[in-house]
Amino acid sequence: SAGMDLRANLDRPIVLKPLERCLVPTGLYIALPHGTEAQIRPRSGLALKKGITVLNSPGTIDADYRGEICIILVNLSSEPFEIRDGERIAQMVVASYEQAGWKPVESLDETERGAGGFGHSGEK
Repeated sequence: SAGMDLRANLDRPIVLKPLERCLVPTGLYIALPHGTEAQIRPRSGLALKKGITVLNSPGTIDADYRGEICIILVNLSSEPFEIRDGERIAQMVVASYEQAGWKPVESLDETERGAGGFGHSGEK
């Protein structure tokens, strides 16, 4: 699997009420190589079965971050959800990235798509 499961590291359970969000500690600290990031993503089973997902998804853990990885969870269901110690709450994927170098210009080159967005790329 591409993703590594992340687990809650709790002294006591957290009850996440409908539409409530919380920060869940994992007890995990990492040091990533330069040029990589860790992407935090929802677990599909929790999302489908319980309505629990990760806010700001995918979240990014930068290579220079040394604090504890904590997960922002939200309950989009109509039922309270109990998060227990050791429960799998998210997944993490490590990915390489390139950092863009920006250069100011007077205008951009023309493309067939132009400024069309929000579905314009599939209108043919």
